[in-house]
Amino acid sequence: MKVHIITIGDEILIGQIVDTNSAWMATQLNLAGMEVTAIKTVSDKLDDIKTNINASLRDADIVLTTGGLGATKDDITKKAIAELLGVDMYFDQELYDMITTFFQKRGFPITDAHRIQCMMPETMVKLTNKMGTAPGMWFEKDNSILVSMPGVPYEMKYLMEKQILPKLKDKFGAYPIYHRTLLTAGFGETQIAERIEHITDAFPDNMKLAFLPNLGEVRLRVSAYGDENSREAELKQMVDGKVTEIEQIMDNAIYGYEKDSIQNVVGQILLEKGLKLGTAESCTGGNIAARIVQISGSSAYFNGGIVAYSNDVKMKRLNVGEGTLQMYGAVSEATVREMVAGCTKALDADVAIAVSGIAGPTGGTADKPVGLIWIAIGNPEKTVTHKLQLGKDRLKNIEYVTKRALNLLRLYLLESY
Repeated sequence: MKVHIITIGDEILIGQIVDTNSAWMATQLNLAGMEVTAIKTVSDKLDDIKTNINASLRDADIVLTTGGLGATKDDITKKAIAELLGVDMYFDQELYDMITTFFQKRGFPITDAHRIQCMMPETMVKLTNKMGTAPGMWFEKDNSILVSMPGVPYEMKYLMEKQILPKLKDKFGAYPIYHRTLLTAGFGETQIAERIEHITDAFPDNMKLAFLPNLGEVRLRVSAYGDENSREAELKQMVDGKVTEIEQIMDNAIYGYEKDSIQNVVGQILLEKGLKLGTAESCTGGNIAARIVQISGSSAYFNGGIVAYSNDVKMKRLNVGEGTLQMYGAVSEATVREMVAGCTKALDADVAIAVSGIAGPTGGTADKPVGLIWIAIGNPEKTVTHKLQLGKDRLKNIEYVTKRALNLLRLYLLESY
């Protein structure tokens, strides 16, 4: 089944809010074996809504819209649909009674706008929305389905999970589909593609590999799509077999699966090995420590962090030598090595992460340009270092270094303990 998703609202087009509805719906539809072939965002203008819904009804079996439903004058999706389908509007007394009860219990007055909200297109099947006052609307036109939902995410999700997806599955059926997602770090998309090309070239027609790059990592999603004769167990066996082949090639470049995070994976390794971690951060300003403590229970392996932004703190709290700073500077391999040693001692840690650099967009020199970052991982007995030369985007640099440092720690722990 081909599906189009249409989000309605000027607030999305001007960037005031981010459209998360489409991504969530597309994920759920894909898992149900339905193919999303288009996602659109249109303005609150009546003609734009009608034109885009009409085009989607010609091209897709199912059209899902969110937004433009409610009690305000710019909520015109209902009117657009009624005009498009050539049906009249009627006053829904049952909906009005529900809204009246809803607001009276909360001590809010009922206004004329609420009466307007209860004007509904004829021929629609009402989808009760227990998360709000605007119902969903289900229409059937020729051989296509049109569903309109509120734009509030938790209302849309309720309608999708409780009513729309079950109705779609009952009407069209759902072919099985199976996904596995591998999370990698340390290699770019092109490098990975070259290394596993012989595996992907041998994929059968109903299998696909998607590369999903993000800052500092690449997700690999292996998918198998079934038909009316397929069983999910067969698809799972196919996908798991290819995942095993990729694992053998990529080895430690794979840090996790599905919804794992690098900080969670690192935490599990530290727990398993009975090790305590400390962090010493300059240019990342505590971002690495903040990422680590996102995980509940991280106090079992994380002793703490020191944000040593100034040279004075580096010397007093981390015991970095004044001579080291004078000779090599704060952004140097020598400095981050001493930061590691000082951190393990100051925080009574078995292993430490240390970073120092020029995050940008200012502060660089000819010898040490913006984006120069040094990372050190280890302890006084064994320390490994890594040099990065990044761009001038400060926030992107901080985020990239955070992920890179955590992955370097993961590799250090696997190789050293």
